[in-house]
Amino acid sequence: MSERRERGNSTRTRNTQAPKPGGFSVRGIFYGENRPLFWGAILLTLGLLMFIAFLSHVFTGSSDQSAIDGLWTDQTVRQADNALGLWGAVISQVFVYRWFGIGALLIPIIPILAGWTLLSGEQRLPLATISRHVVFYTLWISLLMGYFVMMSESQATWGFLSGGFGYEANLILFTFLKWGSFIVILMALFFFALSAYDITSPGFLKNLPLPDFRRRHSDSPEEDPETEASPRPLFTPGSNSFEPSEPVPARAPFIISSTKNEPPSQPTGPAFEVLHEEIPAIEPELPKGPLELEIEEEQPAEPVVAEEKTLSEELVEEFGEYDSTLDLPTYRNPGVDLLALPDDNPQEKVSHEELEGNKNRIVETLGSYGIRIAKIKATIGPTVTLYEIIPEAGVRISKIQSLEKDIALSLSALGIRIIAPMPGRGTIGIEVPNKRRETVYIRSVFSSDRFQKATYDLPIVLGKTVSNEIYVADLAKMPHLLIAGATGQGKSVGLNVLLASLIYRKHPSQLKFVLVDPKKVELTLFNHLERHYLAKLPNSDEAIITDTKKVIYTLNSLCIEMDSRYDLLKEAAVRNLKEYNAKFVERKLNPQKGHRFLPFIVLVIDELADLMMTAGKEVETPIARLAQLARAVGIHLVVATQRPSVKVITGLIKANFPARLSFKVTSSIDSRTILDAGGAEQLVGHGDMLLSLNSEMLRLQCPFIDTKEVEAICNFVGNQRGYNEAYALPEFEGDDTGELKEDVDINSFDPLLPDAARLVVTHQQGSTSLIQRKMKLGYNRAGRIMDQLETLGITGPFTGSKAREVLFHDLDSLDYHLKTMGLD
Repeated sequence: MSERRERGNSTRTRNTQAPKPGGFSVRGIFYGENRPLFWGAILLTLGLLMFIAFLSHVFTGSSDQSAIDGLWTDQTVRQADNALGLWGAVISQVFVYRWFGIGALLIPIIPILAGWTLLSGEQRLPLATISRHVVFYTLWISLLMGYFVMMSESQATWGFLSGGFGYEANLILFTFLKWGSFIVILMALFFFALSAYDITSPGFLKNLPLPDFRRRHSDSPEEDPETEASPRPLFTPGSNSFEPSEPVPARAPFIISSTKNEPPSQPTGPAFEVLHEEIPAIEPELPKGPLELEIEEEQPAEPVVAEEKTLSEELVEEFGEYDSTLDLPTYRNPGVDLLALPDDNPQEKVSHEELEGNKNRIVETLGSYGIRIAKIKATIGPTVTLYEIIPEAGVRISKIQSLEKDIALSLSALGIRIIAPMPGRGTIGIEVPNKRRETVYIRSVFSSDRFQKATYDLPIVLGKTVSNEIYVADLAKMPHLLIAGATGQGKSVGLNVLLASLIYRKHPSQLKFVLVDPKKVELTLFNHLERHYLAKLPNSDEAIITDTKKVIYTLNSLCIEMDSRYDLLKEAAVRNLKEYNAKFVERKLNPQKGHRFLPFIVLVIDELADLMMTAGKEVETPIARLAQLARAVGIHLVVATQRPSVKVITGLIKANFPARLSFKVTSSIDSRTILDAGGAEQLVGHGDMLLSLNSEMLRLQCPFIDTKEVEAICNFVGNQRGYNEAYALPEFEGDDTGELKEDVDINSFDPLLPDAARLVVTHQQGSTSLIQRKMKLGYNRAGRIMDQLETLGITGPFTGSKAREVLFHDLDSLDYHLKTMGLD
């Protein structure tokens, strides 16, 4: 059917015929008018199935346990007694046994109520309120049942009542509160009732009100304010406006008749007065005389004025965006062909017999102490094999941790490490060293997609994980790295791998290194990179810094560079180096005002202990300042040491290095100093290491890079065209710290000065009275010795009644200082 309508001098035809029903359409189900019915049926069915599965698990859960164990590890077809078969047993095992216990029976209420609302088209109960109540009572019932299960010490039998959440939460509460944890559980219900049921009177127990959602959906229209409808506005006779003839109360009740073709019953009461006068028809008045046609000329549209382009947009349009790599347009990054090929005939890492033997010995050792294992899984890594075990219910983790040495004895292993529990897995890990270790070649790592396609600002390869995955991190987000390890355990190789990673991925215009090598032999190969990647002080002969005094100057020069970069960021109104360089690339910053493209700067210190021994505070202060502030301006620190003692890695330095990497160390004290946890003393060496990052501990095997490979990389880069000179750091003029003034005569010093210096450093107390008592000297002579110690820089200046600050922390550094002063 079509309806013909006339409007003015035009005729428009509108098709009002209903569309003919078509065939089946999947798109119509998901996007058509039947979409609510479709999803409502899905949710209702899902809720009913979940409820049946959970309820059946209460009676069949113990018998279905054997069907679920090993479900994902073998191909055996298993049968379950659950009413919904194996699917119902698995989903119930998760929700009921592992999570919320019998409280999980309330969870299906949410999808059932949502599905019914979509099917019926009306919401009789508020879904949000019901969901909040379901979530609370699910957790609270699990918590309450967990208390009784814990008290009964029969989790294996009654664990389905509380689930894993209720049982573990009660263990934590009982540790702190003992029997008082039951009161806390009851008070949780009381506080929820206060907020959910509008309890405001002290006598609420005598007349407990209904929940809000029940009052809001009462069947009586007189008691339900939300179901009341507002009365229709009344017409005044002879008026076209919708204004009521007299004010109408806002909450006046009325009844609407549901009979068809019948007017609704009139409301009664003084609030309404219905007028029965007939409303006269109103005819439009037509003007007399000829009609005048008014013609309105269309005004020409105003021309669109093009927006003026900014200077930066004009520069980008004319010259393109700034490209820092055009400084060295012919430069090419090294290729993997410079690296050695992996062994063509690798030995078998771990045989099946070794795996089975270790598994059996672990199970037997734990079984001899009454610990039964429900499941065990092995993951073979390059250095260690990770055995993940799931003990039977009721076994305490601390009991397994205490058997670390017994397990190592039974396995005849070099040293094992127990991780209890494994983060995010719900298992206990036992790391056992492999008898045949796999060498992780640097070529296989650099040629991987994970490294080649990494989008990090400063991608570095750290090694392979226990599961043989290549681990690539972003040094810019760490933002600094602290490395420790005993001599010969792979620390220098790890530094070479880190430097090579950055060289392979970054252009010389984007990255600069400041290399500090007190040992003078570890980083000498990187001298070939001076005109490409290295930064140094102006008028400095060597790019690799080995002299202690130049180290102090360089560190202070980096602090000046950091401050100048912060000034540039402030003028550019940006927060970090990445945003600043993005603005510079888009030519929004004027080079004539001092702006320039800022490369990342990575400071690498190969041996911090030697610097702390010879310079102490003069090194610690700038390192701590750079670690605290330099991240935003693209200056990052990599600091390594062989001796991770508290005198080397001081609290001021350690607090600003959230990322720590430890190779094998000699004692658990060193491990806790570097990682804040034990385990580094149990590593097997030769590149085996632990990474502590973001409160997580990860075991890695460092790739191996040979000296010849480092030399090949440096020669490849050094033989290409580079800059005219190394990247110049700001000048820093020192005060000749550590040297005696010209007007000081060493021969005038007291002969007992070296002994007094050792006494002060040993007691860490710069006190004249200490020298007087211990050395049995007069006050005047002890005071003169104290003044001479200040002149030598061993103690600080006089501070009144307080003892002077001692500037040396150990006797080794003091003896070295006295020897350089000619007082040994």
